[in-house]
Amino acid sequence: MKALLLIDIQNDFVPGGALAVAGGDTIIPLVNELQPRFELVVATQDWHPAGHGSFASSHPGQQPFQQIDLHGLPQTLWPDHCVQATPGAEFHSALNQHRIEAIFRKGTNPDIDSYSGFFDNGHRKATGLTDYLRGRGATQVYLAGLAADYCVYFSAKDALAQGFEVFYIEDATRAISADGYQQARADLLAHGAHVLSAADVR
Repeated sequence: MKALLLIDIQNDFVPGGALAVAGGDTIIPLVNELQPRFELVVATQDWHPAGHGSFASSHPGQQPFQQIDLHGLPQTLWPDHCVQATPGAEFHSALNQHRIEAIFRKGTNPDIDSYSGFFDNGHRKATGLTDYLRGRGATQVYLAGLAADYCVYFSAKDALAQGFEVFYIEDATRAISADGYQQARADLLAHGAHVLSAADVR
């Protein structure tokens, strides 16, 4: 069975949000069109506690997008975003949520960031997404959402490592950095992922 995994289509990642991805809101009509083509639709939600260790504001003297070591892992510092129970953490109002069967929250541990919908960045704790997908009989995972070069990329990479066949819906995602996305795309292809457009999804 094939599953559609919607990554972090939240207010803080679209124009006007705290960590906006250029054109992030433009994927939503396409994502809504895609959902009926799948038996299973699952979403992830960035869900940080206030004062999360990945926030630049948690490190006096540091600025967003600087690099630090956070408890033994390299960490990009971000503007405060997707703070639990704030409007920025909510799914975009234009996203059709009626077919979303389950939501997996990530980034809840203040000491470690979590780009992937499957694991935190140190692979120290699983979200339960792998077991959920396997329990529902999914063997193929199609990904859409934000951002192409971070959370969608790392989710796709972990899905491959967990043994799923992975399909990256290129026009249903947007990147923070064009160069970063090209590197991510090349890496996914090298590891056996399929890159396709929404029109190719049957």
